[in-house]
Amino acid sequence: MPVLPSACPLDCPDHCSLNVTVEEGKVVRVEDRPANPLTAGFICGKVRRIARHLYGEDRLRYPAIRAGKKGEGRFRRVSWDEALDLIALRFAEIRRTSGGEAILPYYYGGSNGALTQDATDARLFRRLGATRILRTLCAAATGRATAGLYGRMPGVAYPDYENAAMILVWGQNPSASSIHLVPIIRRAVEKGARLIVIDPRKTPLAKLAHRHLAVRPGTDLVLAMALARWLFVNGRADDAFLAAHATGVDQFRERAMPWTPAAAATATGIPAADIEATAAEYADASPAVIRCGWGLERNRNGGSAVASVIALPAVAGKFGVRGGGYTLSNSAAWKLSPSVDDAEPIGRVINMNDLGEALLTLESPRIEALFVYNANPMMTVPDQNKVQQGMSREDLFTVIFDSMATDSARYADVVLPATTFLEHTELSRGYGSMSLQLATPVVAPEGEARPNYQVFGDLVRRCGLSKPGDTDDPIELTRKILADQANTDGLMATIAANGVAVPDSGECPIQFVDVFPRTDDRKVHLCPADLDAEAPQGLYHWQPDPGTPRYPLALISPALATTISSTFAQLIPGIIPVEIHPDDAASRGIVDGSAVRIHNELGEVHTTARLSTDMSPGVVSLPKGLWARHTTNGATANALSPATHSDLGGNACFNDARVEIETLDQANSHRSKFAEPHRTGK
Repeated sequence: MPVLPSACPLDCPDHCSLNVTVEEGKVVRVEDRPANPLTAGFICGKVRRIARHLYGEDRLRYPAIRAGKKGEGRFRRVSWDEALDLIALRFAEIRRTSGGEAILPYYYGGSNGALTQDATDARLFRRLGATRILRTLCAAATGRATAGLYGRMPGVAYPDYENAAMILVWGQNPSASSIHLVPIIRRAVEKGARLIVIDPRKTPLAKLAHRHLAVRPGTDLVLAMALARWLFVNGRADDAFLAAHATGVDQFRERAMPWTPAAAATATGIPAADIEATAAEYADASPAVIRCGWGLERNRNGGSAVASVIALPAVAGKFGVRGGGYTLSNSAAWKLSPSVDDAEPIGRVINMNDLGEALLTLESPRIEALFVYNANPMMTVPDQNKVQQGMSREDLFTVIFDSMATDSARYADVVLPATTFLEHTELSRGYGSMSLQLATPVVAPEGEARPNYQVFGDLVRRCGLSKPGDTDDPIELTRKILADQANTDGLMATIAANGVAVPDSGECPIQFVDVFPRTDDRKVHLCPADLDAEAPQGLYHWQPDPGTPRYPLALISPALATTISSTFAQLIPGIIPVEIHPDDAASRGIVDGSAVRIHNELGEVHTTARLSTDMSPGVVSLPKGLWARHTTNGATANALSPATHSDLGGNACFNDARVEIETLDQANSHRSKFAEPHRTGK
């Protein structure tokens, strides 16, 4: 049986190199490949078992057109020509009568590489003059914060965590979403490193940690500013480093001053003594590294929270040594060029978190066509009920281009089957691992599935939008993407020979030795003017908890180890429970396994309860990425998530959901008590 090389582009920092065993044209085994040293030795279970995903009953194999009402999921099989001709015809009609902005592409693409995102798809929608979408479900706030403070400087490489004397894992659960960092942290702890985990839940690493700070959702900003204040007040700020390498120091110090340990304890729920001890240990440790994740950006304070966390290494002077500094996303280690020459048009832009509202109320022009690809909005966008109402519009021409029959696909007029990354060529880069990999197909597409770059290229031609020099060829697109590298031919040869390439700064650069801030003056901007102006009340201003007496519980939606957003979730059997602390459950008459109703003013979710001391009191958890089949009423956590935006970047505020929980028996009793009496007539 042949064993073929590949690389995983899915939304995970690690960026695994893969060996794929093929038998009779089908994937039968996926294992690690040593091309990327970081991921050599093991891969995640979801990719190891990807054959179930490729060949399961939910796989889309043929184009189809709706044959019933929206939401029913009834379709008739058609040819690619019929499907694409229909799309091109409808787009032409809409452009002629309402303009290109009546067409909305909806995509996210966290699990896609450079060939299946922002390539020929961008060519199509830019030439159509379509409404643009701001991709803000994740990483928008972190991206704004890191760009503002450091110009997206690459961070501490994972292997260097083993050199650290102290590791703070803040707002990330590597056991679910970055598994190759876990053994490195464990080895560091075995060698004597101090491990502190900051998370509302007891994650697996939190159980290993020397200290777990169970921060209330939305208060990470307060905790980070309290740590910074302690450093300033106790003479532990590195004044020499700040004078030489930072701006905005006085502003940052001033904004940290209100957050005494006592004030921070009240807001965060963390004892003041633990805050002071953490600050002192961080000041004393060298090297000290912060692994900043994405969990802390998912609220109204998200951008300022991330900025305050990554400011700490500058204040404490933790840069300049191997294993010291911070890591967030390392995707900027590679600067990739656009694969298409068309500039983004100046026109209407909407935040993707506002999809439901846009479909229902946007005018001048109204959205008449929705093209969804690289996304599953019915299950991943806030204010789920409003999204469902919008996608249920009979007058909305909807195309779903996906490899799976997602819940979103049920609302399509046209369904197009997409290839998976093992069935097409893909160029991808890591954002934890500082790697670049080009993978070619290991198997033929399942059924009639086609890759993004081919389908969008075909639509460009059918819409009469072709220009000289257009190409859909993945290798030519790759060459354009790598055109600005110092030696494009040499880089492509390296990838071909080794399967992977590393940036000029190396696999393990030291911050402020090998890499520096990419700001104009190469300094850390602790209070950049553009971010200060963007935040509603100024950078580092804390907005209080949105909870109310009616809805007092904070609902968080963390990642599962078995999914990547909603990808692979169709393989999870059964109903997924909401996790709740035993004290919160007892006061509501809830026991383990109770059928419960989680609700707020936006909607309700029916599922079961799981009592867990891993949860903090006042916080409940229902994982992100679930499908309708995973709850008893078909709604997920996003039915309860507000479509509000974070202070920076317009990021989704999933963790600002505030809810109440009751048993379904209690809910039915309340409803019957207030129901109108049944009346009979003669």
